[in-house]
Amino acid sequence: MRITIVCAGRIKERYLEEGIAVFMKRLAPFADVEIREVREEKMPDAPTPAEKAQVLAREGEKLLRLVPEGSCLVVLDVFGEEMASEALAEKLDALALAGRSRVTFLIGSAFGISDAVRRAADFRLSFSRMTFTHQMVRLLLVEQIYRAFKISRGEKYHW
Repeated sequence: MRITIVCAGRIKERYLEEGIAVFMKRLAPFADVEIREVREEKMPDAPTPAEKAQVLAREGEKLLRLVPEGSCLVVLDVFGEEMASEALAEKLDALALAGRSRVTFLIGSAFGISDAVRRAADFRLSFSRMTFTHQMVRLLLVEQIYRAFKISRGEKYHW
């Protein structure tokens, strides 16, 4: 399986970089995983709803351009479907069995995602109704993808 993680912004905290690197290394035997980043758009101070929508639209266009052709697009969205780790493993297995060997996970910026990105999604996934930094979500995502592969193979990691 080929997995692409498309993100707005770069990781700024060293501890997050290190954690992501650990899980990227652990994922290597299971899947070809790459991370693609776009520069976050600048949001004005105290933006109007229209200004926020414009910024998110520009950022969304850049993010969607990095989604590989024919990929199943899973957008991380606070309004998406919450699922257990086992359900994510089943979802990835079902995609593989259906011949969808490319999966892209998309993480928006601190300001969220545009309506166009939501519409482009094949599936919208939420880790929680809680708010996390978009940088922290990247670490959570690579860990959950790794966990999904371990669950699917019945290997010890997920108890």
